[in-house]
Amino acid sequence: MMAETNIEPTLASLSERLRVLHRQTRETPLFNPVFQLSLDISRKLESGDLGIADLGGLVDELEAQSLDARANRLRNLLAPADAGERLASLASSGAAFDSYRAFWEQPHMHVVFTAHPTFLLAPQQSEAVAQAVANGGDARPGAAGEEPEITLRYEHQCAMAALANAQDARDRMVSAVLDRAQAEFPGRWCELQPLPFRFASWVGYDMDGRTDIKWYTSIAFRLTEKAQRLERYAASLAAIDEAHPLIASLRGAAEHAAASADEFAGDLSDPADLSAAANRLTADHADKLLSLEPLIDRLETEARDCAAERAVALRTLVSAMRADGLGMSWIHFRVNAKQLHNAIRTRLGDAADIDLSSRGAIAALRELLAGVEPQSANFASLAVESSTAVRQFLVMTQILKHVDADAPIRMLVAECEQPSTVLAALYFAKLFGIADKVDVSPLFETETALEHGGRFLDLLLAEPDYRAYAKTRGRIAIQTGFSDAGRFVGQIPASLAIERLQGRLAEAMDANGLGDVAALIFNTHGEGMGRGAHPSGFEDRIEWALSAWTQRRFARAGITLEPEASFQGGDGYLLFATPDIALATLTQIAANSPAHTDADVPTDPFYRRTDLSLDFYRAIKDHQRDHLESRTYSRAITAFGLGLLNQTGSRKSRRQSDLSADREMSLRQIRAIPHNAILQQLGYPVNIIAGVGSAAESNIEEIGTLLSESPRGRQIMRLVRASNALASIKTVAAFGELFNSAYWASRPYRGTEQHLGAACEALAEYLIKDDRNGVFRRLASRLRVDALKLHRLFDLVPDDDPHPERESVRRAIGVLQAVRLALLQHMFLKAISVPAFSRANDISRTDVLEMVFTLRIDDALAQLRRAFPTSFPRKDDFALDEPGEYPRGEGEGYAAIRRDHIDPIEQAYELCLRISTAIANEFGAHG
Repeated sequence: MMAETNIEPTLASLSERLRVLHRQTRETPLFNPVFQLSLDISRKLESGDLGIADLGGLVDELEAQSLDARANRLRNLLAPADAGERLASLASSGAAFDSYRAFWEQPHMHVVFTAHPTFLLAPQQSEAVAQAVANGGDARPGAAGEEPEITLRYEHQCAMAALANAQDARDRMVSAVLDRAQAEFPGRWCELQPLPFRFASWVGYDMDGRTDIKWYTSIAFRLTEKAQRLERYAASLAAIDEAHPLIASLRGAAEHAAASADEFAGDLSDPADLSAAANRLTADHADKLLSLEPLIDRLETEARDCAAERAVALRTLVSAMRADGLGMSWIHFRVNAKQLHNAIRTRLGDAADIDLSSRGAIAALRELLAGVEPQSANFASLAVESSTAVRQFLVMTQILKHVDADAPIRMLVAECEQPSTVLAALYFAKLFGIADKVDVSPLFETETALEHGGRFLDLLLAEPDYRAYAKTRGRIAIQTGFSDAGRFVGQIPASLAIERLQGRLAEAMDANGLGDVAALIFNTHGEGMGRGAHPSGFEDRIEWALSAWTQRRFARAGITLEPEASFQGGDGYLLFATPDIALATLTQIAANSPAHTDADVPTDPFYRRTDLSLDFYRAIKDHQRDHLESRTYSRAITAFGLGLLNQTGSRKSRRQSDLSADREMSLRQIRAIPHNAILQQLGYPVNIIAGVGSAAESNIEEIGTLLSESPRGRQIMRLVRASNALASIKTVAAFGELFNSAYWASRPYRGTEQHLGAACEALAEYLIKDDRNGVFRRLASRLRVDALKLHRLFDLVPDDDPHPERESVRRAIGVLQAVRLALLQHMFLKAISVPAFSRANDISRTDVLEMVFTLRIDDALAQLRRAFPTSFPRKDDFALDEPGEYPRGEGEGYAAIRRDHIDPIEQAYELCLRISTAIANEFGAHG
């Protein structure tokens, strides 16, 4: 008989059991406590001592605990209770008026709301986290309603709600600044035009990698945003003066925009429908408002001659109008470089086949730009245009003509690796007469772009056409991507490579006489450590994306820096979940922004000792590349496809391919966010931790000293330690044991669990040739060797930010992983026990088993329900006089198969996905 394991389905009981199991690793180093705990749970589940409902209650507890962890992490980051004090401190700087003015009239950050697929939490969970952040209590969601489908429209609604909270928070900041200025500078405060933050969004305008956004959808979104913003302006003005004459103008313009928004939100594929909607939008109308300048002039004139309190309120409204224009925010369109290349080749005539990375291409584009003549366009031009890139420029043209004539528009170019791509975008901007309103921004995210980005910038900024364009716009805009860069080269090498690229921009601007224009650097990162969000505090968060070294490079060159950062999807919007939380976020940014840069700080040793730091960087990058190119790593990451992850966005998480090819899925098919999310779920953030220890090995004493003495070095190590505190190599290895034929063959050995004998034997036989057990073992071995070296480095570098509850958090994650492993074993046992069925639609029982093993559960369930239907004609359906006994007990067998095999797989998988959410919460973000 097997010894009874005394565990209960509670976090406390399982945490204690895991603690006891961990002791055994001292006696048996290969012992895996996480997998053993999963076996303990699995035995009770398969014996009937525990039911799925019992585990459901356990998952309820674990989920609640993880939401508390999420709320605590966010509360510690934002310190919302101190937001009012931070604002008061920032507003009363004690500086002279000119310094005060410079501090508040230049945005501390452009905050960009994107629709990245991180909508992990249900609305009631997000609300519970937000309430807990605000009041310091526990995160307890209300009753779960029907979860909304994550569509583009849902994402847009969430973005607009976050923007509204951000606007309210900014208004509070501006009002506080004006109040203080009125008191401190009574003779000059009216000169102050505060603009502490700009907001932007690309939700509904990002065409990179998606075909579900019609051009008229983008128009509809922009009109909807215009109507919403005008209503908010009217409400703000009504709060100042209910009888103000401009309220009617604002509301009339809002109604006019809303009417057109409704028309463009429909299907405009019919020329007659498009013509009607377009003619209404383009026609002259008393309520058609294209610029806020006349209203701003009237409100400012009024503010000069009224009481102090009213003047501050009016100037606060004016500040919002200047910041946002006729929309909830500025907007970013996004296309892929390939789309631009395809479009420009049709304009190059005999040079259409030229290599666009060559100097000849730049010469050809230079000639094209010299001869470009602006062309007018209308909505028919849009309807007949087949090129995605050109269509985007036409949409921007129509928005500037018929929606908002003032607010500039960003054109982000993804995967941009050559200057000719930017010149191609500039050509189309000139062709449609909008170059003075569009900021073309290349995105540097691939290894090639980062490696050769300095040369790219040198060539681009040397072009006379581009320099003239930059001077007209008053800025040079670039974008850096931490998610993809972190996936390709590792998060630490990515940050260092991006930092070097940003420094090269300062050099290139200085060298090409562009010191009088601003440098707008858009750093796109998520809320996860693997995607560029440093967890140790807001100073680290901002400096990880735009380092102190970079900030000083621009300050010393006298170049105005316009920092911009993304808040991505549901995870990012949590930082703007309420006006109070938004205020906490914005005041943290303002308190740690580049506006505080001291250009005279001595050089960090990390940048002086490049003989050490450069080798350290290269060694980590090489180690990360070895993983990325390794068959072992690729197979481990794709072992379950995307089945460990919830659906978190309207954009597909994997690039399109044959769904039957999951066994050989390439890492290139998985986008950056799910790639990071899978690493979290497998228990080890490889792209953060791996290689750091190995890179230091050959010169560990000197590198340890350098990292200890360098602010940048300690910042790097804070990230590594924070990630490592949540990591578990034993968990990685435990996933491999699911595919261990010997485990399944041995499980009912010596008479234990005989009721599982047939199923375990079938699994053992099926998995004999499966490679996943060996893959996970090899990966775990490699990670372990590197981790040994990392811990030796940890001993040499002080721990600046120790996790206060490290062991309890690790055990909570361990329990989550063990419960899920037990559920996966349950699913495997149920699947292998399903009776044989006939092949249909070229799908066999073996195919269905492989669907389960790669967690394509929805596909597997559909096939099983097809094979074993429970809804079909029955004898009782027919009113016949003649008696008949055959068949007897019809349908009972299939109903039993559903009950005993198919439904349990579905129930277990639902719990697995809830556990995935809880694990992501413990890590602080999805991906």
